[in-house]
Amino acid sequence: MKKLSFTLFAALSLTAATAQTPKNIILMIGDGMGPAHVTALVEAQAGTPVNMERPRVGGLVKTSSANDRVTDSAAAGTAYATGHKTNDGSLGVCPHGRRLESILEKAERAGLATGLVVTTTLSDATPAAFYAHVADRNDKATINAQFAEANIEVAAEYVPDLAAATDEALKILATDPDGFFLMVEGSNIDKVAHDNDGEAVLRELRDFDAAVGVALDWAEAHPETLVVITADHETGAFTLPEGDGNRWIPRPEGYRRGIEFRWGAHDHTASMVPIFAFGPGAESFGGIQENTAVNHKMTALLSLN
Repeated sequence: MKKLSFTLFAALSLTAATAQTPKNIILMIGDGMGPAHVTALVEAQAGTPVNMERPRVGGLVKTSSANDRVTDSAAAGTAYATGHKTNDGSLGVCPHGRRLESILEKAERAGLATGLVVTTTLSDATPAAFYAHVADRNDKATINAQFAEANIEVAAEYVPDLAAATDEALKILATDPDGFFLMVEGSNIDKVAHDNDGEAVLRELRDFDAAVGVALDWAEAHPETLVVITADHETGAFTLPEGDGNRWIPRPEGYRRGIEFRWGAHDHTASMVPIFAFGPGAESFGGIQENTAVNHKMTALLSLN
């Protein structure tokens, strides 16, 4: 009888949550973070749950660009920002060069506050996809000029502590009674995965996961907030086979073997990436979906179409 009561309560709770729509969205992107990267962090924590384990809704995201099975960050960022596939190297434009409005620009037009917080430069591919419109991601002069014209309330780059920067951004954005859209990127996961540097990957994942914790704590305290956690692509063809050569994840007592960090590439791969969601509307992000669908769902939930 207790089990039946719990099941009924869970179903009623889900129905109530489904009926709600968010006023705020926090999109968190772990650049280059594939399923094995998240698994490595979980294993390295030796039983202490990581923040990315807290959401109850999860799935996988397909990452191909318009002209390649293996995307770059510009095309992947554009898919999340605009809901459209584009060619590798392009930002905020379709394969034919037509300008695409981003969710951040739509939020600004609707009167919401907006923010970008990244551990790289704001002109780098992922953040630039939310405000820039250029055929070549290396056209920094145009990208910087377009950033200067953007009406972004909070813009932070090269942050040494992503969690602290996320917390500060939320405090500022929350002063807007109309709501906000914030994109937070753990940019350097990708950079160190390109180098196949396991120790650095765990360091950058911990920094990103701490920021995820800040966002989830905020959402728990402000129930009108949706948090979406994902990645633009996987980097390094990272796997965790059985073995004893991993000095970053000690073998637990009683286990026959440990696990090793093994890399299959120094570049991006076609692997799907994880997605987790928490808050009103979270249930729509479960399952397997295109990266463009993530934008469509966020845009619909904020009534920005």
